[in-house]
Amino acid sequence: MIFTGGTISMKIDDVSHTVKPALSAKQIMQSLLESKLYNELEIVEYSEVPSPSITPNMMLDISRIIKKHIEQDDAKGFVVVHGTDTLEETAFFLDTIIDTPIPIVVTGSMKSSSELGFDGISNLVSSILVARATKSRNRGVLVVMNDQINSASEVTKTNTLSLDTFKSMDYGPLGIVDNREVIFHRQVSYSRHKVLVDSVSNDIYLLKGYAGSDSTIIKHLISIKCKGIVIEALGRGNLPPAMLPGIQEAISNNIPVVITSRCPSGRVLDSYGYIGGGKYLTDTGCILAPSLNGQKARLLLMLALQKSSDYDYLKNVFTI
Repeated sequence: MIFTGGTISMKIDDVSHTVKPALSAKQIMQSLLESKLYNELEIVEYSEVPSPSITPNMMLDISRIIKKHIEQDDAKGFVVVHGTDTLEETAFFLDTIIDTPIPIVVTGSMKSSSELGFDGISNLVSSILVARATKSRNRGVLVVMNDQINSASEVTKTNTLSLDTFKSMDYGPLGIVDNREVIFHRQVSYSRHKVLVDSVSNDIYLLKGYAGSDSTIIKHLISIKCKGIVIEALGRGNLPPAMLPGIQEAISNNIPVVITSRCPSGRVLDSYGYIGGGKYLTDTGCILAPSLNGQKARLLLMLALQKSSDYDYLKNVFTI
């Protein structure tokens, strides 16, 4: 079990009346000391930070810890305890960079330990059960919250407050934890390419398309020599024509441009041929990320560029 921090480790401060980090991993785990689930646990206290402080380099560190234990120990499974704001990003990063049949589960808490309905311990117990289950093998990295099991590739945080915030919008959960039984209803909807690298480049940027958006920010990114750009486009994967000069300039400077949708569900597809439409963008040299949101597409591009900036390679990485 690898602790990184997050709301699960926080309490309401008596002075400021705001939620702040307060508990260590061992303090959180006190309630499980008498449980059989605790007996075979090794706890790694990686950090005690809220998830907005988690960086791709820290995600890389976590992947190295997991890989080290896979190589040196007879590990049955891993649970990464994480704040929920960037939880899906760390889960997706680990899913992309680690190739193992051993279950890796990422979990957290929507409420602090000071609040009624604190969900942290329940999520920990469910996550341990999933990580120990033989049927969890060969399913990639899993996100377990609110007794639901989701795939790191499919899941996203959908609500700022609700306990069932993590949802696979187009597919539904892979399974559930019911009365301590791990039940899977289906397989992951698609298999993603693994990108097995040992470094990351942070100068990949995520933009959002909107009515009236233009090339100003893209041209600035070109001027600072960014390595790649991901754009959350409109609808099916379309953009205002005023963004095209910047996109064309980026591609001519060998800066890959990846297109996702700002819609919370549905895939992008180059079905519109007008100026700025998806087909126009792919003809220009943009790459579609069919079923990834912007934050996940950015991480995938970040990792893939450590292997190659070749257009065909990148297109293949994003194809499912």
